[in-house]
Amino acid sequence: MSNPVRAADSPFVIEMEEGESCFWCACGKSGNQPFCDGSHKGSVFSPIKYTAGKTGRVFFCGCKVTGNQPLCDGSHKNR
Repeated sequence: MSNPVRAADSPFVIEMEEGESCFWCACGKSGNQPFCDGSHKGSVFSPIKYTAGKTGRVFFCGCKVTGNQPLCDGSHKNR
């Protein structure tokens, strides 16, 4: 299995509105982090759809190894 590219050493903090959806980049290659731009095509990775349950800040994983995709779980601190 391939490993994702580490896009950042910390989470991406994004303001979202309740009900707003996006696709999180799982491969780490997107030029539009933390969102998918299709760079995963031809790889084993697929973007993860996220829909905000409430309005506010969302902490999207930047290291791409979170156990709680697409949200940061602090895994970036362990590598």
